[in-house]
Amino acid sequence: MEEPGQKLKRVRERLNLRYRDVEEASIRIAERHQSDEFVLGLSRLADIENKGTVPTLFRLYTLCAIYRLDPQDVMAWYGADLSKLPADAAEIEIDRTHLIGFNSNGYGNVNMPLALDPGIDLRRTSYLSRMIQRWGRIPLMLLDSLDIEENRYGYIGTDDWFMYPILHPGSLVLIDETRRKIVNTGWSSEFERPIYFFEHKEGYACGWSFQTDNNQVVLQPHPASRANPIFYRSPDEIEVIGQVTGVAMRLDRAKRRRARSSSS
Repeated sequence: MEEPGQKLKRVRERLNLRYRDVEEASIRIAERHQSDEFVLGLSRLADIENKGTVPTLFRLYTLCAIYRLDPQDVMAWYGADLSKLPADAAEIEIDRTHLIGFNSNGYGNVNMPLALDPGIDLRRTSYLSRMIQRWGRIPLMLLDSLDIEENRYGYIGTDDWFMYPILHPGSLVLIDETRRKIVNTGWSSEFERPIYFFEHKEGYACGWSFQTDNNQVVLQPHPASRANPIFYRSPDEIEVIGQVTGVAMRLDRAKRRRARSSSS
């Protein structure tokens, strides 16, 4: 594998720049910023190219400016890949609620669905992973910590109020297919109770559930939804796809529901 210094050397030679040319250019940059930290002397540049010396932040900036390189690419050469920044940050737990300072400029791309089955009915709960026709790379840096193509996703239909207000209509849910066994006990509140994503004879459903001794699966709605429990025979009429482990949802669906209720 080519060392970072050798890559920088190759770029310099391709631009037909001598050590002296780089040094003089770095002095001009240092004068603009009024700091000698940006200067690249002849011996320092030789050490970076031939001895594996890691440039300082200021000298890396200078090299990128002179060579017309993207700093993100050069940092990745040295093992500091900025596209991994959100994933690394997600590993660090911070007690205080806070804003995320990452922006969407230049922190890598992620795989996202670019085309869905045109026959999808957004009013109904759907298993999105089966509806994705094409994946593509788009610059959504904050999602780069998710292994998006390997996970499974569901969509809560715009007419599905079964788990409201925990899951709003129109929500996207993350499904862990390794958790397919219905757990009947072990939680202390409704927020800890497992939510499952199901495929049944009429389509898909998402909700709480418990399984009876005679292999009957009961889909239990949130009480505030005003929906009724639904009963299925297992495994003939229903299958557990997995447990919901994440959700992205809007918080203004209740307004729509109140409007519909008052008009009916």
